[in-house]
Amino acid sequence: MFSFFKRLRGSKGAENEAAETDAAPEAAAAPDAPDNQDAEAPAPSVTSAPATPAAHAPAPQVPAAAQTDDAPKAYEAELEAVEIVPPPAPDASAKKSWLSRLKSGLSKTGSNIQSIFVNAKIDDDLYEELETALLMSDAGVDATEYLLETLRQKVRAERLTDAQQVKDALRQLLVDLLKPLEKSLMLGHAQPLVMMIAGVNGAGKTTSIGKLAKHMQSFDQSVLLAAGDTFRAAAREQLAIWGERNNVTVVQQESGDPAAVIFDAVSAARARGINVVMADTAGRLPTQLHLMDELKKVKRVIGKALDGAPHEVLLVIDANTGQNALTQVKVFDDALGLTGLVVTKLDGTAKGGILAAIARQRPIPVYFIGVGEKVEDLQPFVAEEFADALLGN
Repeated sequence: MFSFFKRLRGSKGAENEAAETDAAPEAAAAPDAPDNQDAEAPAPSVTSAPATPAAHAPAPQVPAAAQTDDAPKAYEAELEAVEIVPPPAPDASAKKSWLSRLKSGLSKTGSNIQSIFVNAKIDDDLYEELETALLMSDAGVDATEYLLETLRQKVRAERLTDAQQVKDALRQLLVDLLKPLEKSLMLGHAQPLVMMIAGVNGAGKTTSIGKLAKHMQSFDQSVLLAAGDTFRAAAREQLAIWGERNNVTVVQQESGDPAAVIFDAVSAARARGINVVMADTAGRLPTQLHLMDELKKVKRVIGKALDGAPHEVLLVIDANTGQNALTQVKVFDDALGLTGLVVTKLDGTAKGGILAAIARQRPIPVYFIGVGEKVEDLQPFVAEEFADALLGN
């Protein structure tokens, strides 16, 4: 398996400087608690998998609300300079397998574009066929016009006369367009690092959280999951299953305010010295304004639980939804201020051009792309690899 992360390495503060007190006020009564004070929500449960190695073993299972404001101070990290962690050397067969699955997932678009350059003449017909192929790939009007106009200029300036040369030029333009989306996820710049995960129902949000947790564990990061999707019982169960697979604690409750669940999860992570908190949220359509407002509230409450949090706000999008995915990116970004994207289901009927549209209109980093259900099927986005698969190279 191969992955790309950047990590800030922190030194723990003086150990045992603070201890948990015997009792603490309920989270709902605390000054920084969520806004819904009227109804009493059931106390959150903490679902934990079997014991992990001592370095990352979760504390005894107690309700997160039982932590005090003083307890987390024992685990505050004094952060040092940035350390770039190079990716582990990938196994050659694993790398080949991943690229093969990516190319296979985008084969419909790749074969269409590839066929255009077979024995082609450099004329208006070629550009018209390219225009059709790019639009059919979900690249959108803006990205398509940009790529074709820039390609025409490049062909004239460099006096390109061979179809393969034109295809190579298109590849380089596509790489240049997608390159700003290629960015590593940075770990360790906060303790704990709080990640808020959003997305519409069916995008693969909960599954992506489980896969990301496994990736982070490979970088020696302890992880805690918050089941903030309290509206769909299957979401909590699904997240609990991923928690068991990865030996990760899951904070959840059967009903109640999702903001309260995530607030308690962040408080518990601070008290236990957990490195990363990943907060699942309920799926919703960007047109459901009242639900989008609730999502904004969840983000505000996370900030009350830990100053500066959430440090990452990720949106999971289904690549099969085409231009609708771009609409989702715009609306969720306007509401939450997205820091990154996770693009899933590139192994199905996805056409892939949507990333070009995103690059042109809302260039938010794409941290990961997925081509299947297995953990290794979610990998960091690399512009050159994606461009080659999209063009059928």
